[in-house]
Amino acid sequence: MTVTATRETTASPQAPAKKPGGGDRRRAWATRAPLLPALIFLIAVTQLPFVATLVISLFDWNSLKPEKRHFTGLSNYASVFTDEALRESVVTTVVLTATVVIVSVVLGLVFALLLDRTFFGRGFVRTLLITPFLLVPVSAALLWKHALYNPEYGLFNGVLTWFGELFGIESIAQPEWTSEMPLIAIEASLVWQWTPFMMLILLAGLQSRPAEIMEAARLDGAGPWQIFRHLTLPHLRRYLELGILLGSVYIVQNFDAVFTITSGGLGTANLPYTVYETFYRAHEYGLASAAGVVVVIGTIIIATFALRVVSSLFREEASRA
Repeated sequence: MTVTATRETTASPQAPAKKPGGGDRRRAWATRAPLLPALIFLIAVTQLPFVATLVISLFDWNSLKPEKRHFTGLSNYASVFTDEALRESVVTTVVLTATVVIVSVVLGLVFALLLDRTFFGRGFVRTLLITPFLLVPVSAALLWKHALYNPEYGLFNGVLTWFGELFGIESIAQPEWTSEMPLIAIEASLVWQWTPFMMLILLAGLQSRPAEIMEAARLDGAGPWQIFRHLTLPHLRRYLELGILLGSVYIVQNFDAVFTITSGGLGTANLPYTVYETFYRAHEYGLASAAGVVVVIGTIIIATFALRVVSSLFREEASRA
């Protein structure tokens, strides 16, 4: 009896659970406070203009006739998908993006496989291959337009003339590259600029392959093609998806090459250039805003897939670590 009473008197009562008070909330806000100016700036610079564009897209608004501005609802969006010129620009955008992305990924994979080998001067070659991606897009487009495509002093026609003289051909064809094959001219300049981007992503994937698995495959008698098909290519799947998605996000929005090389003529006007012409040339603010919103929504959809691929890559790397 005495022992029981002693135990009951000496047992300490269970401490009550602490409820989150004002101090915890203040500490949480204190840690978030340094981010608030950046958040406010981001909202002011990106979200408020987008909301204004969304509102303008609901109006029939021509800047040359401001007194006739009136609310039209979703009719501008219907025009985006039914107007012939806008439909053609959508098709051009899809063809341009798909062609540039596919060719850039294939060439980037080839260059990444070559740079994954050890040879003398590999660092110098890598620097040369990366250089096109470091150029300002307008500068790259001007380089292709004047230094390469010009029919009088361009490099391409100069090489054709040199071949003609070498093989005794007096009248060799001197094509007008930007007028005879305008879309291919734009695609070639973009492929030249975006192949290094794909190469860097795929090279990072190649250098992250497990060395012991590759060595075990070689010891088991697997040839280079078998290793590439059954080990390298499955390992690069996520990196290929990432390159395709990120490339698509940027090339869908490309304006510089189209504006600089062809000025949107000869069937090369993509959606960003059509938005520019509708806004600044035709002064149709409502229709241009609706087309811009469509471009933004399409870009957001592609970017969402890109972010999922990036997060899956990070999860895979974390699980391996």
